[in-house]
Amino acid sequence: MKKLLLYLVASIMLMSVSGCGYNQMQANEEAVKAAWGDVEASYQRRNDLIPNLVEVVKGYAKHESETLTAVTEARAKVGSIKMDKSLLDNPQALQQFQQAQGGLSSALSRLMVVVEKYPDLKANQNFQDLQHQLEGTENRINVARTRFNKTVETFNVSVRTFPNSLTNSLLLHLKLKEPFKAEAGSEKAPKVDFSKPK
Repeated sequence: MKKLLLYLVASIMLMSVSGCGYNQMQANEEAVKAAWGDVEASYQRRNDLIPNLVEVVKGYAKHESETLTAVTEARAKVGSIKMDKSLLDNPQALQQFQQAQGGLSSALSRLMVVVEKYPDLKANQNFQDLQHQLEGTENRINVARTRFNKTVETFNVSVRTFPNSLTNSLLLHLKLKEPFKAEAGSEKAPKVDFSKPK
């Protein structure tokens, strides 16, 4: 009789643990880390392409040094921020990271405007290949951010819903993760001006 009671108590405990969400929350947190790794890889790819793009443009646009310097400085600023999974638990560091990446995106946009002035450069096969790589990288970054935000949503929901919230407060103490957010002012469409400067 004691053995039967012991088995019954053990079975009830096992069933209650399997329904507490402990393993699911752990799996969801690992998915957030994996998605963040994809974001990092996409940004690293862009970071690796930029010096090549700058060098190709330098060959054609020697007097556009201000724009090229801005791109180089923005890339250096991005490189100075430690890009690892510790950003996931630090909203301020994640915001700094996003701001640095936004500055780099802005500098690259200015560089593409400079390129419009140089028809020979636009026709150069090396530049076209590099530009396609950079465009593909920007698309990858957007996809990686979207997937990251989705995994953050899944994780945050799993931490906040019952009975997982109880398990988290008693055992895991996991913090909610911050998703990527749009930059301030990005809700406004950019102005395109093809008029020549006077």
